[in-house]
Amino acid sequence: MGHAQQCKATKAAWATPKVQGRLSHMVSRSKDGQAGVQVHPASRTEPAELAGEPFRAKLMEWYASHARELPWRGTHDPYEIWVSEIMLQQTRVAAVIEHYTEFLRRFPTLMSLSLAPEQEVLAAWSGLGYYRRARMLHKTAQFIVLEREGRFPATAVELRTLPGIGDYTAAAIASIAFGEAVAVVDGNVERVILRLTGQPNDATAATRAFVREQAQQLMPTDASAPAPSDASRKRPRGWDADERIALAAAVRPRERAGGDDAWAVGTSRAAGDHNQAMMELGATICVPKSPLCLQCPVHEFCRTRGEHSTPQRAPQRSTPAAYLLDVRKKGLQTEVLLAHRPADSSLMPGMYELPALPVESVEGQEPVLRVRHSITNTNYYVQVYTDSERGTQRTKEANTLRRAIPQSPRDLLWVPASRLGGIPITGLARKILQRLNVMESARMSVLE
Repeated sequence: MGHAQQCKATKAAWATPKVQGRLSHMVSRSKDGQAGVQVHPASRTEPAELAGEPFRAKLMEWYASHARELPWRGTHDPYEIWVSEIMLQQTRVAAVIEHYTEFLRRFPTLMSLSLAPEQEVLAAWSGLGYYRRARMLHKTAQFIVLEREGRFPATAVELRTLPGIGDYTAAAIASIAFGEAVAVVDGNVERVILRLTGQPNDATAATRAFVREQAQQLMPTDASAPAPSDASRKRPRGWDADERIALAAAVRPRERAGGDDAWAVGTSRAAGDHNQAMMELGATICVPKSPLCLQCPVHEFCRTRGEHSTPQRAPQRSTPAAYLLDVRKKGLQTEVLLAHRPADSSLMPGMYELPALPVESVEGQEPVLRVRHSITNTNYYVQVYTDSERGTQRTKEANTLRRAIPQSPRDLLWVPASRLGGIPITGLARKILQRLNVMESARMSVLE
C-alpha cells in the first residue's frame, strides 16, 4: 500500500463514530492546570442504569464523609432552615456563612424577626444584596405570626401558600425540617440531573419539568409524609396587626419557630439528607466548569461525564462609577456622610450609601480606592474620592467635590462611624468603608 493510500485509510479509521466518541472524552484540564474531566478513552464504559437505591447508596456514603460543615446543617428548626435558604439564593456560601450566624444572633426566633423594625432587618442583611429578600422575609415572618400563630406549615404544598416562598424553598423546609419526601431542585441539582441523564440545558419549560420528575424519582421512599395542617385554626379577632403581634410576643416571647408537626422521635431524615447531598454534589464536584468526574461518587451512573451543553450567557456589562468619602470629626466621634436612597427607588430602596459623584466631576483627580463591584450582569468599576477635613479648613478641591453631589441636601446625613453596623447600608458602601478602615468588619447590633 502506498503512502497516500495509507494516509487515506488512517483518516477513514479515525473518522468512525466509535473512535470519535472516544476522542470526545479525552482528558481536559482547567486554565490553572487542575484536573477536570479525566476519562481515559480506553476506560470509557457505558453508564449503569440510574436506579434510585444504588444511586442513593453511593451518594449518601460520599456525603457522610465529604459534606462541608455549614452552620445551618444539623438543625430541624424550620425558621433557621428558611433563613438559610433565602440567604443562599443567588449568593455565595462564603458570604452567607458570615451573615447567617449574626442574623440569628439578632433575630433568634420567628417572633423576634416579626417584631423588629424593617430598618434593623435591612441592616442585618447589608452585604448580602438583593434586599427585596430581606423585606419579604420580614413580611412573611409577620404573616406567620398573625395568620398561623407563629407555626410553619409542615408540607411543601402548604408552605408555597406563604408569601415569598416558592417551590425550591418550600421543598427545602418540608424535607429538612419535617422529613417530607419532596425533591429540592436548585441550579446545582438541575446540573447534576442533566449530566446524569445526558440532556442539554436548553432552558425550556419541558426541560425544567423533566429535571423535577427525575429528581423526585431519585428521592428515598421511606421518608414520612407530614399530614396537612388544619387550615381552619382559630385566629384572634378584634385586634389590629400590631396589637396581635404584641399579644403573641407577650405570651410566647422566646418560643422557637415550630411547625404543625414537631420533629418526632424516629422520623426519617432520609429526605432532607438526600436533598442536601444532591446540592452538595453539584456545588463541590459536579461544578459548571471542569467538573471533578474522577472524584464523583455517582460517576458510574453518568451519561455525560464532563461538561454539558448550556445556553450562552449574556456578556457582563461594565460601568464606571465614582463615590465620595467625606469623613469629619465631631468631638471625639468620627462621622461619615451618607446618602439615603428614596423609598420608591427601583434598586435598593431606603438603603444608605456613599454619595455618588458624576464621573466628569472627578476627571484628573486621583482616587483613594479603586474597587470592582458586581450586581447581576453588571460590573461596576468604582473609584472613591475623599472629601475629608484637613486640619481646621477644607481644601478648594474638597469643597468642589461636595458641591458636585447630585442628591438634595435633605437626603444627606452625617452618621457616627460607630453606628454604621446598625443601619441598612448597601453592600458596596460596606465594602468601601471596611477597606478604608472607616467601618469595622465585625457586625454590630443596633441595640449595642
